[in-house]
Amino acid sequence: MIPPARVLIVAAFAACGAYLPAAAQEPMPPHETFTLHSAALNETRRINVYMPPGSSTVGAAPLPVLYMPDGGEQEDFPHVAATVDAGIRAGELRPMYVVGIENTERRRDMTGPTTVESDRQIAPRVGGSAAFRAFIGDELIPEIGRRFNVSNERAIIGESLAGLFVVETFFARPELFRTYIALSPSLWWNSDELVRNAGVRLRTTPAAERTLYLSSANEVEDIVPATARLAGLLRTMAPAGVTLRFEPRPDLRHDNIYRSSAPGVLRELFPAEKNRP
Repeated sequence: MIPPARVLIVAAFAACGAYLPAAAQEPMPPHETFTLHSAALNETRRINVYMPPGSSTVGAAPLPVLYMPDGGEQEDFPHVAATVDAGIRAGELRPMYVVGIENTERRRDMTGPTTVESDRQIAPRVGGSAAFRAFIGDELIPEIGRRFNVSNERAIIGESLAGLFVVETFFARPELFRTYIALSPSLWWNSDELVRNAGVRLRTTPAAERTLYLSSANEVEDIVPATARLAGLLRTMAPAGVTLRFEPRPDLRHDNIYRSSAPGVLRELFPAEKNRP
């Protein structure tokens, strides 16, 4: 029997949805890189994969995978991979792979369709999230399964527009991941469409064991209220089995919430076996 719905969400607020790349040459743990041609996107994408210690040992158990948009070496992959590596080596975090997807047209891939003219002005092309999701779900996830010793336990983490994509994926293809982490999601997109229609979507979302973690920073004009409204809907309407946690972080800003909160969030959601309740 699937347990009653619980709620676990982290959203951080990004009024502008701008993306701040990681500094060049930022230290990162050893990792593999490969390219994968996508029929869904009609382009070749560069993929970075962090492999935890011992994962290549013969007979090792399959491990979970954390997927991340903004996953280039000059983007968020270095600090997320380093955070995971440090947590594993300290015995505080379960071993897991990290799969980083390098951007080509970020604002195209992270956004759904919009009827708002100002939204359309942020990039030459927007509204491509369905194709990007098809790439991840139908092409990248199977390829990772062929290349690495991974389990069926998958998570996704994203901030700002990537956080918007994480929330949209939770509604559009909830079966893709067991854990969804949305930091400062740009829920203002298309006049808060994801929030406005969340109730309708929740009524058709299947019951299953999933976690949605939302966090908010100090951006009070648009992301903070939109995220709070979404959290309220999830508290009352989340399907059975969904764990929601809403963790506002008004002490943080849009430009530091990812680095500041990711270490604690990942340790909380993926504790080492000795620390699991």
